[in-house]
Parts: sequence; structure tokens; C-alpha cells
Amino acid sequence: MTNLHAPLSGVFFDLDGTLMDTAADFVIVTNQMRLDRSLPALPTQQIARQVSNGSRALMQFAFTPDSPEQLQQNVTEFLQRYEQQIASDQCAATLYEGMDTLLTTLESKHIVWGVVTNKPRTYAEILMQQLGLSERCKALICPEDVTQAKPSPEGLLLACQQNNIQPSQCIYVGDHHRDIDAGNSAGMITVTALYGYIDANENPEQWQADIAIHSAIELLQWIASHYIEASLPKIRVKHRPIGR
Repeated sequence: MTNLHAPLSGVFFDLDGTLMDTAADFVIVTNQMRLDRSLPALPTQQIARQVSNGSRALMQFAFTPDSPEQLQQNVTEFLQRYEQQIASDQCAATLYEGMDTLLTTLESKHIVWGVVTNKPRTYAEILMQQLGLSERCKALICPEDVTQAKPSPEGLLLACQQNNIQPSQCIYVGDHHRDIDAGNSAGMITVTALYGYIDANENPEQWQADIAIHSAIELLQWIASHYIEASLPKIRVKHRPIGR
């Protein structure tokens, strides 16, 4: 386990399924496309589980295209519709319950927070703006900013460099094994977001995270108990560590 005796300087998050619940917009756009093709809507949970796998995997799952060319056409259409959806008043993305409290607490303690995501910057910036986070976030690292996306630790190390903090004094939170791989490779404390978009075939206990959480409030309590306990109210939650 990463050294917990170091001071906490930063907390970084994956975006989809970790900082934000963005699945509803994926569901809306995917099922609109299926309706246009006279196909029945897919259950919300089935689509949500594909979100962390990217648009190509989602389109492959939703339509089983006959050729690579058809898959690419579907991906292009999906991305165009998705950008329109999240940029509109109908954007359905939200912060997870308790997340704003966590972010506000970090800010009040002068602990840097940011986002390191494999989501292209075009969409990530729109979502951050829609939820009023652009001015609060101290780092937004997207694939365009690095030579290798997660599971490479490059993006996490860049976020630390931008804020002049050490990876060993940071936490990374994610809902996919590549997030935990990246955080571990960067030397950060790693946290599995069990509330995120984890495929039913995945076993998060095998990801070798330092801890696992079921909510943002649970992470807040864990941070409080290890770093800033004296200045935060007690919140009763059940902490379930994942052994290495």
C-alpha cells in the first residue's frame, strides 16, 4: 500500500463513472440512434456498463455492425449527436451524490483536485462547463495532452507537474482497471469507485487498488480519518479496503 504518512496534496478523478454520472446522455443518444433504425431501446444499465470502454465499444455493443466502415459511421454519428446532447439544455450529466461536498472540502483545505480522463477534451470541457467545474478544477488532462493515455501514468504525472506536487502525496480515483493501473504506476494512492460503470464481468478486487469506496462521502470520510480528521464532522460509513 502507498505510504499514508505523506501529506495529502492532491486528489485526481477519472471523469465518467467517477466524478460525474454521465451515463444518461449516452443512453439517450444510443437509444435515439436505435429508434431511428427501428430497433428497440436497450436497458439503461447495459449501456452504462459500456461507457468506460469508449464510443467504439458502445457502438459495437449497440449495433453489431457488419463492417469496420459501418462501425466507424456509427461512431461518427454517435459522437456528433453526443456533443449536441451534452452542450444543450437537455444535458443529463450530474455530479455523484456527495461529490460537491467532497470537492468543496478539498478546496477549503487547499488540496488540489483535478481530472485525468481518456475522454477527448472537446467533450470533457463541455461537461466541466455544464456542471460549473471549469474554474474550480486545477487540472484537466485529456488524451490530447499526452503521448499515451491511461493505463499509462503520463497524464497523472502531468497533472502533478502542473500543480507542483508529488505523486506520492496524491490520490487517484477511478472505476476501471486502467485507472488503478495508471495510479499505481504513478505511485499514487489508488481508489476504486465501486459506484461507477463497472462491467458485470469485472472483478475490482483484482485491480490492486489501495481502497474501494461506494460513494464520494465514503471517500471524504476516509480522507478525513487519515489526513484532516480534526477539522471535519464524523460521518459514519463502512470502509471496505481491497487488499493488495
